[in-house]
Amino acid sequence: MAILVDKSTRLVVQGITGGEGSFHTRQMIEYGTNVVAGVVPGKGGTFFDGKIPIFNTVREAVEKEGANTSIIFVPAPFAPDAIIEAADAGIKLIVCITEGIPAKDMIQVYEYLKHTQSRLIGPNCPGVISPGKAKVGIMPGFIHKEGNIGIVSRSGTLTYEAVKQLTELGFGQSTCVGIGGDPVIGSKFTDIIKLFNEDPETEAIVMIGEIGGTAEEEAAEFVKNNVDKPVFGFIAGRTAPPGRRMGHAGAIISGGRGTAQEKMKALSEAGIYVIENPAVIGETVKKVLGEKPKKKVFIMSSSKAKKSKTAKSKKSKVSKQSKNKKRR
Repeated sequence: MAILVDKSTRLVVQGITGGEGSFHTRQMIEYGTNVVAGVVPGKGGTFFDGKIPIFNTVREAVEKEGANTSIIFVPAPFAPDAIIEAADAGIKLIVCITEGIPAKDMIQVYEYLKHTQSRLIGPNCPGVISPGKAKVGIMPGFIHKEGNIGIVSRSGTLTYEAVKQLTELGFGQSTCVGIGGDPVIGSKFTDIIKLFNEDPETEAIVMIGEIGGTAEEEAAEFVKNNVDKPVFGFIAGRTAPPGRRMGHAGAIISGGRGTAQEKMKALSEAGIYVIENPAVIGETVKKVLGEKPKKKVFIMSSSKAKKSKTAKSKKSKVSKQSKNKKRR
């Protein structure tokens, strides 16, 4: 079992005939995703690559092809309307790849989606992949391996790095979700971690965050109170200067808040394994999951683990001393 996308996914591509849309549609089909339709206003009645029907509206794709998931490759000025159109058509999962959508527009979209049954991933994200089942995004499919590690990330390239390391070490992934790096996104860390925690096939979770905002701190609080699986966390941007945007629109430290140090502290206090170097994400997961812990395992940070071991050894020494006194 995976989350969000699987063999039952019936995908409609909004903007299927554009440069990015056409390229990645072919990649998704090659991976095995069931792409059932495309949507390009004014091109209804034609076909993509001679076999995938193109419609003028998402509603037509839903009614005629049973589409239940959408991926959006529409230019930024038109992407907010494309998201709302998909939601109005009853699409359950909307993945928006588009970068550069104004935050003001996304706030309006976010508020609108609260009154629908749709879930939005993105914008400005790599998408979602459940290895061996379906790929709804732009990530390289070949580096993924079917398994039981769930990954959720604000960074696309760091997701690929984590996936490659895990795959090479024999750890497959249940689902990998790129939630996007913009200040206003459809799904937060907490939303995806909740799904992973409820998924019986996901045994551990890797969370890749970055500077800016409070999403990681909120996720840490959620993990502390609700999650019964091992969680690993990495925060990008430890050396970023305040006030300077680092790559993503949302990756900026403002007012002294949103620093990597603050986030790492919050993760550690929540019992999350904090990884300080992206090069050892895979090795850390392998080291911790060597005994394959199942549900209801309380995870301590490395510093807490050391304190616990010290306390146990002190207890043991005191116990031995008291026993020796009694014998005397």
